[in-house]
Amino acid sequence: MATEDTTTPATATKKPSADGKPAVEDDEDPKHVPDMALAQDLYLLELAQSKPEEVPDVAEVRTRVLASIKADNAEPLYTSVCVEKLGWPVDVALQAELKASNEAELSGIEEQLRVATESSGDMEVLDALIAREKFYARIGNKTAALAAADEILAKPKISTGKKIDAVMDKVRLGLFFRDPEATKENLEKAKKLVEDGGDWDRRNRLKVYEALALITARSLKKASELLLDCIATFTCVELATYRQFIFYAVVTNLLYLERTKLKKKLVDGPEVIAVLRDLPALGRLLNALYDCDYRAFFHALVEVTPDLTRDRYTAPHVRIVVRELRVLVYSQFLESYKSVRLASMAESFGVGVEFLDKELSRFIASGRLSAKIDKVGGVVETSRPDTKNAQYQEVVKEGDLLLNRLSKLARMVDF
Repeated sequence: MATEDTTTPATATKKPSADGKPAVEDDEDPKHVPDMALAQDLYLLELAQSKPEEVPDVAEVRTRVLASIKADNAEPLYTSVCVEKLGWPVDVALQAELKASNEAELSGIEEQLRVATESSGDMEVLDALIAREKFYARIGNKTAALAAADEILAKPKISTGKKIDAVMDKVRLGLFFRDPEATKENLEKAKKLVEDGGDWDRRNRLKVYEALALITARSLKKASELLLDCIATFTCVELATYRQFIFYAVVTNLLYLERTKLKKKLVDGPEVIAVLRDLPALGRLLNALYDCDYRAFFHALVEVTPDLTRDRYTAPHVRIVVRELRVLVYSQFLESYKSVRLASMAESFGVGVEFLDKELSRFIASGRLSAKIDKVGGVVETSRPDTKNAQYQEVVKEGDLLLNRLSKLARMVDF
């Protein structure tokens, strides 16, 4: 399942030393902050409050969340979870312990910054500012983390790469706290900086940032293109595991990718095949669509739907994604026939005739399927859209609009 893989490749945690000074991070195994796996677990706990049947492992998830909060000494996040998000009773002793640890670590960082400002160079000052921003992001203090990132960006002598990193940190905070406005604003800033001089790795990772933000905003087509482009070059482990990334790439591209590219990029893609061994239901969904095995497709869709519901990015769009996938397979099936018996079509999909009749009627009425149902004969008759005529009519319509505007402009000039 796509949402069960909640571990991140980087697990090293930056802890304060006994005197409160920040410990040095292991550069080879850095801790990515904020922890997006923790954000996923927090979403599952929220989901369990409204749909407990979707999160049967809620006790395990709660244990993971508390362990992560304690490991990161995340007092602001703990308080927010208890008071605002989940309504847990506050453990006053734990809260005080986390707060004291935060104060000691922050004191060490501020001392490091003071010393660097007074007697060291710009690089040492920047390192201290980055340490402070990472600290606030790790403990879940969103406001302070954003302000600390802005302070980094305000430094006059800072490379474009460091600026991009700081803005991408702000994008991650927006995704962690599900703040679409802040995410969009900082994503635009990051894209502009990358265009002005970002390296290949940052450009590539920013595509994944943008794709996840687009999924959140329900711009699935554009997200699918960006995700597909990054399959062979994925390095964005601070946002998602590769398994989660492939889950998003396959689900979104099922909706839009044409058949030949679906075969080349996904069905036969070695990177995708390797990951789908751990996501068997999604693999069956993909292969059933390509093989036109509609009964298997519907069965696989039922299996994949809980994964969509349990994922924080796809959950708000489950009904739309499932609906569009059904429209897709109905369209694909009907393309092969001028007319087909309703009972035969129901047999192919493994559903009842009455259910299929209601489904097709709804999609036909909304203009999603080019067909009509003969209730008396029990037949679905397809109607091929006249593409050339439609294009001609569109040209005539646009031409009329253009002539009207030119006429208005001519009258204004004569006046």
